Amino acid sequence: MTALAGGATGADEPAATRGRTSIADAVVVKVAGVAAREIPGVHAMGGGLSRTIGAVRDRVPGGRSNVGRGVKVEVGERQTAIDLDLVVEYGVPIADLARDVRENVIDAVERITGLEVVEVNVTINDVHLPEDEDGAPETTTSRVA
Repeated sequence: MTALAGGATGADEPAATRGRTSIADAVVVKVAGVAAREIPGVHAMGGGLSRTIGAVRDRVPGGRSNVGRGVKVEVGERQTAIDLDLVVEYGVPIADLARDVRENVIDAVERITGLEVVEVNVTINDVHLPEDEDGAPETTTSRVA
């Protein structure tokens, strides 16, 4: 055992001062992505192109869904900032949904990582309509003969 200045040994030092913990951006991305998806009314995450690529990846055998789709983060030593891109279900009050997502993401990230979440910015990119599920082409009827 190596003696430290003043005769103290390493075992006498608090565990928090005997090393460093780093949390990768990818960890915060995954935690935030899962937490955002837990809120009812969130249909999907990501912008149009990332959702399209993700849909193709999800259909490929052996492909994994990307829980980080639609999540961007900045991670410092003690704090993080998070940006979310969401698609919401039609009829869900967007302001309430954004508040619920923000609260759930902050709670999950702070609880799991110990980082202080300084902001969660929520962007609603699209609204999912029930008829989008049918896969049937839209038919339009002429209003004039």
